[in-house]
Amino acid sequence: MATRRPAGKWLFWSVLGLLSGAIAFLALRPEPVWVDVATLVRGPLEVTIAEEGRTQVKDRYVLSSPVTGYLHRVELDVGDRVVPGNVLSLVDPMPASVLDARSRAEAQARVEAARAALSSVQQKVEVARADAELAQSEVQRLLSLEGENFVSVERLQQARTAAIRADAVLGSVRFDEDVAAYELAAARTRLEVSAAQSDGEQAREHVTIRSPVAGAVLDIMRESEGVIQAGEAILEVGDPGALEVLVDVLSFDAVRLRPGMSVRLTGWGGAPLDAAVRRVEPVGFIDISALGVEEQRVRVLADMISPRQEWQTLGHGYRVDAEFILWQSADALQVPASAVFRHEDGSAVFRVTGDRVVRVAIDIGQTNGFMTEVLAGLEVGDRVVRHPGRDLEAGDRVRLR
Repeated sequence: MATRRPAGKWLFWSVLGLLSGAIAFLALRPEPVWVDVATLVRGPLEVTIAEEGRTQVKDRYVLSSPVTGYLHRVELDVGDRVVPGNVLSLVDPMPASVLDARSRAEAQARVEAARAALSSVQQKVEVARADAELAQSEVQRLLSLEGENFVSVERLQQARTAAIRADAVLGSVRFDEDVAAYELAAARTRLEVSAAQSDGEQAREHVTIRSPVAGAVLDIMRESEGVIQAGEAILEVGDPGALEVLVDVLSFDAVRLRPGMSVRLTGWGGAPLDAAVRRVEPVGFIDISALGVEEQRVRVLADMISPRQEWQTLGHGYRVDAEFILWQSADALQVPASAVFRHEDGSAVFRVTGDRVVRVAIDIGQTNGFMTEVLAGLEVGDRVVRHPGRDLEAGDRVRLR
């Protein structure tokens, strides 16, 4: 007769088998993936291009010396107010050179030589005057004898010709006398006028440098007095109340900018200011970045829109951060750009549902690199995975950090 096993023994082995299976299941199933999540919200969204710029006066005037001469010291300081016609500086003719002992002796000798030449010419003038008087007297004498037929016509004609010749010789030597007098004056000037004399003994004519506009002194290139060449810059003036902003933008960003586009100015030490693009220059240039990389950039000019009292402390050459607003919305459904990835020629995200993720295809709009506009596929409050890894698949279990 067969013996029956106790029911408790069967129950023990059944429970032990269930526990073993549960332990094996828990040990072999995949571990949840740790993820970061973000919640979809609605709010303002902007797409901007941010670059560093600087302020500058719109109309600047660099004043330079029109002649080579001796510049007077500029007594103005940067920031001093000027009005049209204000005298900013003076340029005198070049001072005469100082004569050393040898040069002075040579100049003295030239004076004496010129004086002797003048005396010689004066003696010639006296001789020529006497000859002219004698020739004229001879003509008068012959004329008195002409009526009595004591002189021939040929003799009278010869006397008249001699008188004319004597007058011409007298005029010529008088011109020589003037030339000798001028040469003596030039020699004396060379000797008497030099830089070693006091200013009161020299000519005071000068060229006046005046302000062409109302404004302020922006820069002084040459402050001290001294010799200055024609065309050399002296100072720069302009109206600091008429500012513009100059921004060097990367060329592939510049093609997205248009005149009239809004610009927000920050980072200058005050409240944000409003400006507008006035001109995007059609010519680019190469710039070297802080990392030593060559960049093709374009200059963009923007005009101030905010009232003058809001930026009256700004001046010429101040640094600002310029944000060009390409697109903006006051109420956009947005998701972190790091959560969006490409999938089947479209965009998708991993939406967290319970402890698992679901791949959801979405339609996106504008993006600023940090946040992306969602047009369809998600709703406010949905949670999505940020920075999804390559090994994350739809249906995987996740655990939130």
